[in-house]
Amino acid sequence: MINQREFDVVFELPGAPGSIVSTGGAPLSRRAVLQSGAAGFASLLLANRMSLAAPSAPAAPAAKAHAVIQIWMWGGPSHLDTFDPKPEAGYDYCGPLNKPIGTNVPGVRIGESLPQLAAQADKYAILRGMTHGNNGHETASYMVQTGREPGGRIVYPSVGAVVSYFRGPASDSAGLIPPYIVLTQPQGRFSEAGFLGSAYKPFATGGDPGQTRFVVEGIAAAGLSESRQQDRRDLLGRLNTLGQALPGDPQIEALKQSEQQAYELILGDAGRVFELSQEADELRDQYGRNTFGQSCLLARRLVERGVRYVTINYKGWDTHKEHFQIMRRKLPELDRGMGTLLQDLSQRGLLDSTIVWWSGEFGRTPKVQWEAPWNGGRGHYGRVFSAVVAGGGFRGGTVVGQSTEKGTEVKDRPVYPWDLIGSMYQLLGIDPAATIPHPQGQSIRVVPAADEVAKAGGWLSEIM
Repeated sequence: MINQREFDVVFELPGAPGSIVSTGGAPLSRRAVLQSGAAGFASLLLANRMSLAAPSAPAAPAAKAHAVIQIWMWGGPSHLDTFDPKPEAGYDYCGPLNKPIGTNVPGVRIGESLPQLAAQADKYAILRGMTHGNNGHETASYMVQTGREPGGRIVYPSVGAVVSYFRGPASDSAGLIPPYIVLTQPQGRFSEAGFLGSAYKPFATGGDPGQTRFVVEGIAAAGLSESRQQDRRDLLGRLNTLGQALPGDPQIEALKQSEQQAYELILGDAGRVFELSQEADELRDQYGRNTFGQSCLLARRLVERGVRYVTINYKGWDTHKEHFQIMRRKLPELDRGMGTLLQDLSQRGLLDSTIVWWSGEFGRTPKVQWEAPWNGGRGHYGRVFSAVVAGGGFRGGTVVGQSTEKGTEVKDRPVYPWDLIGSMYQLLGIDPAATIPHPQGQSIRVVPAADEVAKAGGWLSEIM
């Protein structure tokens, strides 16, 4: 038997008790749900998320990449401590992390805490001249993830939303799984969907892949077995008197199809992609038994299943205080998770068709802030920072650009966010000059034209 509380929970959305959202975005009462024969919040929520309109796009370049895994370094990582070490700059710039290590690419060194990534430098390119000059979390995040200057009346979509718009699910078998997924929480810095609207928002899993049981919000519930979920489905079916009274009605049949698809994701084979217990313990250990490591493993499973865009929202890099103590913990975790991801993708033949993009919204101040209250911290720094790209048509074993001797400015080959994003779009088979319709009737380019930006460094043709 299902008690009254469980009956109520069937119809609740997180943050909106007692109501659910229709596919058109309007709230529905419990009574309206029952009267319309709806199948509960999961089917309607997922149907809303996956109601992707087919775009009308110009002829695109041939795609080399079919998916993107974005490792988003929330808060901004230090370039000097990771992929652009400067030991000669001295202790005030490097602190105790002043012994960079060689990689398997002659002449290329990276931070001493990244030995696994050093052994695979031939798989990725380091962009050491990233720049935009913005030091605000919200505005810099917007720039790096949309390729647009902040300000103005138009809120532009992120790369993930644009890829969802043009590419959608990779195959029919992947159609039940949203094409744009965030592990595990959205940034909250800006609307990732922009003017494209809620249908192109990422599906944020919530939960923690590092836990024994990964509870994906909207697909699994903590403390609720599959048999209990099935009981709830059966209850809703018995309550659906309107659907039984109007067999063959097009709207009712469409809703039934949405219900079946949603429950296939909840209880069927499609949802198994989130079950990391299907992977060998040895491989899970290699990734690291922590939230980031298991998120990297899940990202590989998702692109393997046909998901187009996965963002790993990796928190903990806004190190204003006690920077080096935090780096001693975080850098080995980064090295293990990202290093294993590159190796795993390569061994499975997925790296050639999957772009791995590592970046934060900016870097951190090259000179360490030793004084109180920072006590060895690094501030925000958008004048120069590093990014890494691998796979999907990007040539590994290369370094693009150069910073000055203390890492304070771009010395050679600046790369702006729109340069990098436009280059990725080309590898994904999306014409940078393609347009997206704005709700107010405008046609907006996916990448700004030359006269829309103050500066540009050009596409990354040297590594494409």
